[in-house]
Amino acid sequence: MIWLFILLWPLLGVKPEGLEVTTTFSVWWKIAAGCSFILVLRQLNSIGAFNFITKPAGSVINGLQKASTTVPMVVWALLILAFAIAYPQFFGRYAQDVAINCMVYICLGLGLNIVVGLAGMLDLGFIAFYGLGAYTYALLSITYKLAFWICLPLSAAVAGLGACIIGYCSMRMRGDYLAIVTLGFAEIVRMILNNWMSLTNGPNGITGIKAPGIYWPDFANGMTFEHLWLKKLSLIYYVILALVVFTIIAVYRIQHSRIGRAWEAIREDETAAEVMGIPTFYMKLLAYCSGACFGGMAGAFYAARMRFVSPESFTFLESAMVLAMVVLGGMGSIPGVILGALALIALPEIFRDFELYRMLVFGGVMTLMMLFRPQGLLPPKRRMKADKKD
Repeated sequence: MIWLFILLWPLLGVKPEGLEVTTTFSVWWKIAAGCSFILVLRQLNSIGAFNFITKPAGSVINGLQKASTTVPMVVWALLILAFAIAYPQFFGRYAQDVAINCMVYICLGLGLNIVVGLAGMLDLGFIAFYGLGAYTYALLSITYKLAFWICLPLSAAVAGLGACIIGYCSMRMRGDYLAIVTLGFAEIVRMILNNWMSLTNGPNGITGIKAPGIYWPDFANGMTFEHLWLKKLSLIYYVILALVVFTIIAVYRIQHSRIGRAWEAIREDETAAEVMGIPTFYMKLLAYCSGACFGGMAGAFYAARMRFVSPESFTFLESAMVLAMVVLGGMGSIPGVILGALALIALPEIFRDFELYRMLVFGGVMTLMMLFRPQGLLPPKRRMKADKKD
């Protein structure tokens, strides 16, 4: 609490007329009282004072979990997909915009989940591939007038090529050394985008990027096809929904393949995996490139949706946010990454009315989460079983 007061005072107590303590103390004592109350409840619960409540509640929760497991996962997936398809019909532009942001970060989180969650490599520069994909589509759209659907795989390929170049030089490193290399690569990409005026227009960014389009059958003048630009937010929503569904299916199939098992073996013990005959260098390089391809796809959609890109959108803070989604949701878990993206993107928007304190609460919740549930909100089932055995 003393440290919290020291942190709050510069934020709330610095006024044009000087320093004051009243505003900071009025906020601090409420937080201190709330934390003290929670601490007392925790101590009482540890000695069994609330067993008359926790035991019936625990039995109810266990019953609900067993009931939910009896329903096949395919049914739950179809229900969630049906809700996602009907979402724009029941919610307005603001809710659709938040949902689109969430789904962009879901694509990024699932791409980074391959690198961090499956292969166990700490990547602090993943946002560089997001920027490569966005600028690839922007340049191809402006210079060569190529359509979004043609540029989408090209953006993924360019991001994958960038990952292959940097990964070939750095995949023999481990731990903090690899994290520093990836962080440096992200800063190099950002500086290139910021200073190569003739190609990227520097800090001014690139404008006039084309939105996605489709050909729709027109029967007014016979059997013809009319080109429609998907500029409405509800139509853009369905484009990113299709990309999210494709990403989930692709990552799921990769995770449960022989390659995914090899990545998990490398994550658990790289030396043992190499002894067992797994080519660890090439498998790690494949994981790095695969994750980058999904990041490049998300970047292409971002450029098409915003119709403007600039280097300020691809900073280290974005990489840290995507990494936090993976860690918070549960490394190696697809539902966990989705839940982490929803928690970090949607919840701050819900609590936007608490404008001054929402990031403070956000940081506190993240800290508590890592203290009391470090495995994440929805960790993989195999990792949950291993933790229970330990």
